[in-house]
Amino acid sequence: MPDLKVAVIIKLEPDFSEGNVSYNADGTLNRAETKSILGPHSAIACQAAFYAKVRFGAWVGVGTMGPPIADAALAQAQAICDADMLHLYSDRSFAGADTLATAETLRAGIAKMDGKMDIVFSGHRASDGETGQTGPQTAWKLGFTFLGHVIDYDVDMDRRVVRAKRLVSLQGFYDIIEEVEAPLPVFIAIDPSYKPHFNTVSQRLAFEKYSQEARTRVANSKQYLKTFNAQELGVDPKMVGLPGSPTIVYKVEKIPKAKASRKAEVIDGSSRDELRRVAAKIHEVLGGMVIK
Repeated sequence: MPDLKVAVIIKLEPDFSEGNVSYNADGTLNRAETKSILGPHSAIACQAAFYAKVRFGAWVGVGTMGPPIADAALAQAQAICDADMLHLYSDRSFAGADTLATAETLRAGIAKMDGKMDIVFSGHRASDGETGQTGPQTAWKLGFTFLGHVIDYDVDMDRRVVRAKRLVSLQGFYDIIEEVEAPLPVFIAIDPSYKPHFNTVSQRLAFEKYSQEARTRVANSKQYLKTFNAQELGVDPKMVGLPGSPTIVYKVEKIPKAKASRKAEVIDGSSRDELRRVAAKIHEVLGGMVIK
């Protein structure tokens, strides 16, 4: 068995970049008519898990709560992190969950993975919620030390300790990098600025090996997928879904569709006159600056 076991919690989110967000009459998001993808912050968390696989040969599991179509997000996650196991927690009783009720479902799901996890990763936040609360609340329910805004991490396998760098904002004026150390198990919320680095030949070879494995696995992602309903997770019905959600939504506002402000013009690159016109326009925009 691998010496390090990690999990990632992800979310299927609306693809706001498409500009085709659909709403129900009550102002809530119409997910059936809105294209959904693996959340961008979830994708970064998957990169952090893949780093653990490349560096330490970690076992990786990915879990999400959502409707049956959320299996698409799990497949996208597997393509990034070469997941060994995919979990979908799907039940009508989970509907209407706030972050606390979602955290309860995720806690129960992580407990169903292959043994006790050493690290659980999450993204910084979800694009359709923007609260950043699900990660910390899941960590609290798991009883794991929580490390947020992590921009880099390493694991001392002998001591079973994580060393992490966190990006800390001081009163919104400037940022500092804080270095912390914590014994496993830990929960790590990855900062959007995180970028994994593979600096040695062995790491790059492992990167290629697991990347190829990920491509093979995602072609047959269903065989790695396990779906759990509320009964199979063994959750208390009063702790999940709407009954387990203390949040009261006062008002829901639609996200306005952005108006296109850019214009494109196609020119003939073989025409010297056209190129002169473009060069003159660039010179005008730059305020007559001379570029050397």
